[in-house]
Amino acid sequence: MSRLVSLFTLSGNTPREEHVTVLTRIRGFAVLLATALAVSACGGSEPPAAGGGQPGAKEFSVALTEPDHLTPGNTSSSYSITVLQALFDLPVVIDAKGQPQMRAAESVTSEDQKVWTIKIKPGQKFHNGEPVTAESFADAWNAAAYGPNAWTNNYYFENIEGYDKLNPEAPEGSEEAPKPTVDKLSGLKVVDPNTLQVTLTGPFSQFPITLAYTGFAPMPKAAFADLAAYDIKPIGNGPFALDGTWVRNRQIKVKKFEGYAGPRPAKSGSINFKIYESRDTAYVDLRAGKVDLIQTIPPASAPEAKKLLGDRFVATPSGTMDYLGFPVFDKRFASADLRRAISMAIDRQAIVDAVFNGAFKPMSSLVAPLVPGYREGACGEACVYDVAKAKALFDKAGGFSGTMNLYFSNADPSYEQWMTAVANQLKDNLGIADIQFRKVPAADYLSTLREHKQDGPYRNNWVMDYPSPQNYLQPMWGEGNRMGWESKEFNDLIAQANSAAGMEASIPLYQQAEDVALREMPMAPLWNWQDQGGYSDKITGVQIDAYSPNLDLITVK
Repeated sequence: MSRLVSLFTLSGNTPREEHVTVLTRIRGFAVLLATALAVSACGGSEPPAAGGGQPGAKEFSVALTEPDHLTPGNTSSSYSITVLQALFDLPVVIDAKGQPQMRAAESVTSEDQKVWTIKIKPGQKFHNGEPVTAESFADAWNAAAYGPNAWTNNYYFENIEGYDKLNPEAPEGSEEAPKPTVDKLSGLKVVDPNTLQVTLTGPFSQFPITLAYTGFAPMPKAAFADLAAYDIKPIGNGPFALDGTWVRNRQIKVKKFEGYAGPRPAKSGSINFKIYESRDTAYVDLRAGKVDLIQTIPPASAPEAKKLLGDRFVATPSGTMDYLGFPVFDKRFASADLRRAISMAIDRQAIVDAVFNGAFKPMSSLVAPLVPGYREGACGEACVYDVAKAKALFDKAGGFSGTMNLYFSNADPSYEQWMTAVANQLKDNLGIADIQFRKVPAADYLSTLREHKQDGPYRNNWVMDYPSPQNYLQPMWGEGNRMGWESKEFNDLIAQANSAAGMEASIPLYQQAEDVALREMPMAPLWNWQDQGGYSDKITGVQIDAYSPNLDLITVK
């Protein structure tokens, strides 16, 4: 649930650009999520003064990179989600402590963890006045799950009954899938205006947590008259409504929705999302008072920002992780000893210090520290920088001959910086003489990895969708992974964890699966991101956490 993640990146450094695009069908795992308490916030009075350099406007500004879409079901971009969190209320929200709380939903319950009943809070409205009902959610989810729409978040609906019929596979010998004969998920049933019944393909206790992901937002009837127009000017049910139209590569303005009846009324009059090509430029504007909030300060500027901003410098733990993946399908990387040797030859702390000013945390686990079940040092010596042991393992594996290509996208300069450091360490510590870079255009990078065109180690990044080990382990190491790694032992443990009696019971099984992946090391963990933001002295109430920037809480002085 992104952000159920740190969604706050400014520049091409976009975790979501490198998110796995195919989620294997999730089955199993049991526990009841009882009705959660609603989250509420006091509205307060309108701020008396202006912000964002707009006298009388009661507005503040947020630095942003250009989104790809503004239809909730059709984007996983962190930039888009920052805007959509202001425009939409999802059924569930993850609070600052990582716990699910009800938002647009009144309750999400199940007796068997397969058939779920979602009660929608009555009295909610879309920005055009339409009521928010169970059908609003069913319509939006059906549209996202309908294969021909080709929406980004299609795969989030895989474990709802009827998904296969909305996404028929191409017959053998053909590259084109037939058009679905139905356009609605059979697992969605509108019981009454405020009740939606969801039948999954199997028990899955994580289902309520997934409802905090942007793709599960509702949509009004008006949206379906022209989906292309809606993508540019979405109608949501959140505390802010779009003000005007999305001005490409310039700005997106939203204003307080006076008809909002949810638990988090806006405390400011409006927000101007100012679009920047570079977070460096955004930081310069923050210093100059031309923008009020930047959610990711460039690492090189962080030390200065700490001194300049003082208490207005915000450091936030993140669910985002960087890894070095190995093309196990290439026989040159078939040896687990070779992969472990490469991992041990990388000085993670030195790279973090040099490239990220020490802001990120070197990792020895496949999941981020804020995830339940995280174990510091889970990787053991395989993630500890040790040149002697790395060289011994490297020699034992038979070394490496020929050119080693390192793959990364051109989305951000820091990618090449840390890959250069990795290359130098592999040359110095393992004696690999010929290392070349394969810098791939950002638009082509994901397809390169999905189609197994990489013939060397590559940058892999993951942003947490929801705080669970399953969200890391199954998509990245499970069936259909980018490495071409296959492990029945791993997949069986994931299936057992998914079918466990509850979250607490599932954790040891996920940890066992993690141990298998770390032992064979088809992908090595590198570091966990730490988001560093800052804001101007014109605003107050800034409460950025790992799951949301909480823009509705900000007031203009």
